[in-house]
Amino acid sequence: MLQLNAKLKALIAKLWDRFWAGGISNPLSAIEQITYLLFMKQIDELDLKREQDAEFTGDNYTSRFAGEYFLQQDRQRVTELNIPKGNETEAEKKAKTQELQRLAIDKATLRWSHFKQMKADEMLPHVQQKVFPFIKDLNGDGSTFTRHMANAVFIIPSANLLQGAIQIIEDIFIEIERDARESGHMHQDIQGDVYEMLLNEISSAGKNGQFRTPRHIIKLVSELVNPQLGHRICDPACGTAGFLLDAYQYIITQLAKQKAKKSHTFPPDEDGFIRTSVSGQLTQNNKDILEQSLHGYDFDSTMVRLALMNLMMHGIDNPLVDYQDTLSKRFSEEGEYDIIMANPPFTGSIDKGDINENLKLNTTKTELLFTERIFTLLKMGGTAGIIIPQGVLFGSSGAFVEARKKLVEEAELKAVISLPSGVFKPYAGVATAILVFTRGGKTENTWFYQLQNDGLSLDDKRQRIPGSQLPDVVEKWCARNPQEASDRKANHFFVPAQEIRDKSYDLSFNRYSTVEHDETVYEEPKVILQKLKTLENKIQSGIAELEGILG
Repeated sequence: MLQLNAKLKALIAKLWDRFWAGGISNPLSAIEQITYLLFMKQIDELDLKREQDAEFTGDNYTSRFAGEYFLQQDRQRVTELNIPKGNETEAEKKAKTQELQRLAIDKATLRWSHFKQMKADEMLPHVQQKVFPFIKDLNGDGSTFTRHMANAVFIIPSANLLQGAIQIIEDIFIEIERDARESGHMHQDIQGDVYEMLLNEISSAGKNGQFRTPRHIIKLVSELVNPQLGHRICDPACGTAGFLLDAYQYIITQLAKQKAKKSHTFPPDEDGFIRTSVSGQLTQNNKDILEQSLHGYDFDSTMVRLALMNLMMHGIDNPLVDYQDTLSKRFSEEGEYDIIMANPPFTGSIDKGDINENLKLNTTKTELLFTERIFTLLKMGGTAGIIIPQGVLFGSSGAFVEARKKLVEEAELKAVISLPSGVFKPYAGVATAILVFTRGGKTENTWFYQLQNDGLSLDDKRQRIPGSQLPDVVEKWCARNPQEASDRKANHFFVPAQEIRDKSYDLSFNRYSTVEHDETVYEEPKVILQKLKTLENKIQSGIAELEGILG
């Protein structure tokens, strides 16, 4: 987890300070501009790696940076110049050729590795006027990426800010590579980590910002829902697409395990999970299936752009992330997905008049509406792993009870995993839980687990500590057997559906656990009184002795 790297933290703080001093003080604007630069850097590196892989394997690969690029405003003129006309003189042909050459931009000059070496006063107009328009248009007309990047604006105002930011980003990537080498990380959500660390700077500076789900919790959800190649996977409130990215990495890891020799083992990462980076070894067919499988929505246009770039930086060429409020009347999908992984917004309400009429819960609370929305998005037999505030587990109002009843009676509520309240620090201290349920199944027994140690301290510093229970959750989850007797004194056990019904569908761990109290044996009152008298006599004797000495 890169956010535990002190040197990287210092570089992120330096980058943030440079943008702040350079006049970009809005936190989200700064993050967006930094992400554009990270994207330019990562797309270049990804393209170079694919060229090298293709050369090694003998496959054909056409670089994104091969050939010429024409700016949007020049394309009509280029079309006109390419139309052959009769009776053209050699001078006219030469003039047209020269004009085409003037308008053409060599794509090789749009690489990060090219423009980072330019002088500052040359670099800024080059990136503003050529590189950024090319990046916005990377997937061509009509693509989701190009559509959502249409309103993106490059607002870095000075050559010195751009050049300084590029140098810090170079240092960040050097440190990321060193950290990956020494810590055994084979696949990093680079933009996501940098984004989270930027948010930490924003939080500590007292500014408002959004926060993402910690990656080790995202990994846990992937392990619980077990996405497979060919599954349609969705996050209806995707933010920077952390869940979609880990689903992608999880599936790649499963494919790599199947392909590897039996003697080959993949070492777990520092969180106890196995993730590997062999996306370059995917067959084109598997790659196409995976890209068509991942779907994300968010109602923040900036988050949509960040999510698209995050996925593209990790090798997903045509990500399917779109701008949608999935609770609103304008959203019509139902019963589409095999897997849903999400951490929807906890707080806030939606305008009652804009709530989708297919959502039946009588509430405006987003945490409850998203639970129902996720249920409706699942296919019959589809499974969801979602994070909810623990208040949803025991809230006594009608909408809370109805939401829980729906999961028990209309789905198979497989698991309720309670997380400690510090998991989302320093951004929020709310206690949360993971719900795992399958639409259309029948709830007979629900597995409860109380997780108290996620491998990090539960204060604002979130430092690595020993004793993480994350691997234990996965181990116990995979080995669970409702037929075995459950020990309610343990940190995990099964609860029959009827018992949940009898307790108003309460899903809190403490409602069903048995707390063992040590019996305290007290002495007889007469004995205690005699001891007090003896103690009082000793005190009085000591005071008299002290008075004699002083007197």
